[in-house]
Amino acid sequence: MRPQYQALFEPVRIGPVTAPNRFYQVPHASGMTEANPRVRAAFRGVKAEGGWGVVCTGAVSTHPSSDDSPLPFARLWDDNDVRAHAMMCDAVHEHGALAGVELWHGGGAAMNRSSRISPYSPSGMPWAATHVGFMGQLKPRVMDRKDIRDVIRWQVEAAKRARRAGFDIVYVYAGMGYLGYQFLLPETNRRSDEYGGSMANRTRFVRELVEATKDAVGDSCGVALRISLEELRARPSEHYESQAHEVVSLMADVPDLWDVKMDSSPTDCGASRFREEGAHEPVIDFVKRVTSVPVVGVGRFTSPDSMVSQIRRGVLDLIGAARPSIADPFLPNKIREGREDEIRECIGCNICIASWHDGVPIRCTQNATVGEEWRRGWHPEQFQLTSKPESVLIVGGGPAGLEAGLIAARRGHDVSIAEEQEEFGGRLRFEAALPGLTAWGRVRDYRLQALRPMSNVNLYPASRLTADDIIELAPQKVAIATGAAWTKLLYSALEVPGDELVAPGLYTPDDLAVGNWPGQGPVLVYDYDNYYLGGLVAEALAKRGLSVHYATPAGHASAWTIMTNEQPFVHQALYKLGVGLTTLSLLDSFDGNTARLSSLFTGEQQEFPAAALVLVGTRLPKDALYHELVNQADRLEQAGITEVCRIGDARAPGAIAHAVHSGHEFAQTLGVGESVVLRDVPITTEETAAS
Repeated sequence: MRPQYQALFEPVRIGPVTAPNRFYQVPHASGMTEANPRVRAAFRGVKAEGGWGVVCTGAVSTHPSSDDSPLPFARLWDDNDVRAHAMMCDAVHEHGALAGVELWHGGGAAMNRSSRISPYSPSGMPWAATHVGFMGQLKPRVMDRKDIRDVIRWQVEAAKRARRAGFDIVYVYAGMGYLGYQFLLPETNRRSDEYGGSMANRTRFVRELVEATKDAVGDSCGVALRISLEELRARPSEHYESQAHEVVSLMADVPDLWDVKMDSSPTDCGASRFREEGAHEPVIDFVKRVTSVPVVGVGRFTSPDSMVSQIRRGVLDLIGAARPSIADPFLPNKIREGREDEIRECIGCNICIASWHDGVPIRCTQNATVGEEWRRGWHPEQFQLTSKPESVLIVGGGPAGLEAGLIAARRGHDVSIAEEQEEFGGRLRFEAALPGLTAWGRVRDYRLQALRPMSNVNLYPASRLTADDIIELAPQKVAIATGAAWTKLLYSALEVPGDELVAPGLYTPDDLAVGNWPGQGPVLVYDYDNYYLGGLVAEALAKRGLSVHYATPAGHASAWTIMTNEQPFVHQALYKLGVGLTTLSLLDSFDGNTARLSSLFTGEQQEFPAAALVLVGTRLPKDALYHELVNQADRLEQAGITEVCRIGDARAPGAIAHAVHSGHEFAQTLGVGESVVLRDVPITTEETAAS
């Protein structure tokens, strides 16, 4: 270990327990509930194995009145839940780390769709969400004193269960719009009793939760307070620098640990496109000056120098991480062993967060083993060596091809990767150069850095292979990773691709990728891909000085980025660049001078002058080489080629995370056969289930 990083491995006292180092995996959603306790335990346990000194759950409901359905959420309601969580605690403790549990009551922000219990709220103020997935039609009740006592009692009962499960740190949650936070803000707390009005009164409920939790767990567990400070930091206070300073001062040493964060998911877990590493610091930098207990916070820290800086400058005591711990569970050990150049850095794409919004166990672009540790037996750093090395040719050096080559080589196979372009990276050659996506280049760079020194790997750039070339080379296994191509298919009212558009001045992202950009405006970008690329193309064109208008059949620009926390900032970026916006529209025609759009719902037509149209719509696999090969079965057999398959976008276009997973799966199953996926089941007993 480099001497300058020694501070990261100092122990930190958290109330009655001690973290073995400063690496703290803060609570984060995993999409893993009591329905899959073994998957969850293995996912968290691998982080402890990788050196994280504290490993926490995501939000864990204390009572059925905190029901986040249909989003996946964990529970500590009964003995079955205790047993399920004990699995995680055992997995974490096995490697000497502390296990933390984020006890959570959603209050008025929990729609209670399954429990049908009227949501609890300080003053009956509903969460008026604008995204339909978070809307609910059961409005909250105004909590009376009995309700307050009940919520505190449920917290205490859950804390005792947590202690029985083996947790070392128990949380009180007062952030992200949930119940504790609702008491802190006057907009949601309009009470006139001792729980409302002054800041001292508005903090009373949170203080009582912390004190009751400490009484419940005694000297066996540390008690952490997780709090959002962004909005409070922006508000003036009569006697303090801000209301955030006032809140922290009023409860300075009440908890054993302050876990400080932002108020909303888009700012708390900002994508790298819009948020730099350490972006939280201007909001939370004061907390350590106010309290004598340790402080943990996050900032998508991937650089050990940034981590040490936070400690040396007195910003944080513990380096919190969610996304970086997903991308590389072994980040701490790599720093400790002087291998920080081998860290698989988080790219901040937020596909992990999108997974939770999808209601499934999280996935990661950089780390294909996430969620597969128990299901498939995949480990992020350890690979089953093959007893029969084979020659493997991978045609295409994009995300899928590079991942497949790296894992196949680590398993002991002889790997060759042929890329027709002069540089490896596939779609990343273009996309990582777009505004804000520089960090995405880490997907390519990490794999190339690992591949280049390996003696059983040959990399061949500028090598376009034909079917005859491949048969002549006679590898035993062939993976076609040639990617996908953007089409010129229009969007139809049936919500599927329609007819192909033929017109002068028509471009796709593939044209832009080879340097063929519109030379004059106005330019219309029509986007029904609905992810990041359409908005980024509009940004890039505007930054070239062209007049740009963006149109989409969806209700927002880059509509699916609501899943990755980017949507508000996409709209802000387009607005700042003067990009016009039309939603809920069909592109009817384009003739090189005029684009005609019609309303998706009313049919009302609009015309836009346009010298160029960039169509960001449908991608289809570039798999002609695959079909040419498999249609020559006799020649393949004669050459000793036993398998030809497609991976990544050449098999099915999708997000980069899917391409990497596809390449990883190919390599893991070489010589093994089809991957076995275990099915997890809940832990239940007849007695508890019946009650």
